[in-house]
Amino acid sequence: MSVLVYIVEDDNNIREIEAFALKNSGYQVEEFFCGKDFLKRMETKKPDLVLLDVMLPDEDGLSILKKIRKKASTSQIPVIFVTAKTTEMDKVKGFDIGADDYLTKPFGIMELISRVKAVLRRTKCLQEEKELILGNITMNLERRVVYIDNKALELTYKEFELCKFFMENIGVVLQRESIMAKVWGVDFEGESRTLDMHIKTLRHKLGEEGKHIKTVRNVGYRME
Repeated sequence: MSVLVYIVEDDNNIREIEAFALKNSGYQVEEFFCGKDFLKRMETKKPDLVLLDVMLPDEDGLSILKKIRKKASTSQIPVIFVTAKTTEMDKVKGFDIGADDYLTKPFGIMELISRVKAVLRRTKCLQEEKELILGNITMNLERRVVYIDNKALELTYKEFELCKFFMENIGVVLQRESIMAKVWGVDFEGESRTLDMHIKTLRHKLGEEGKHIKTVRNVGYRME
């Protein structure tokens, strides 16, 4: 699957250089002149990485990054600041609000590609450890919160553990005994009603996304 990079840069020459270098390295690219168009696009399609200029005509990159980090659906997207600002304080501000790296103009094409690759490798490892995603469901393991379309759900401890077990085994038929042992730490016998009731309430809380939990008759459940 191709990696999609969004470039947010008002300088046409710099944006063209960035796009050319990324495309030649096998990345898909979408370009934006201002923050408004970029944020609107983010509502319909999420990139794998963002190259974000700090000084933009409508809104500065720092405030744009704050918006990205506040939304659950975009909070984990890696962002590299690209800017002519070079003071240590500028960089500290960027890192403090969640920038993953900082590229100072002027820069070389090789440095750009190297930093993009490094950030993608690093953030991919972190996301794999902290998040599980299926459709519109996002499970943040670090915060122990499940989001549906950016809205946090109120799940009990067992409901969260049950959902986590399903999302760690997408497409796998999980026997009732295995689910009970993993989530409740008890033998299956005599606990069938407990499991079924928790599945029912979990489906209800997931709303439309509850359709992902399938019943496998006489065996158990599967999330797909």
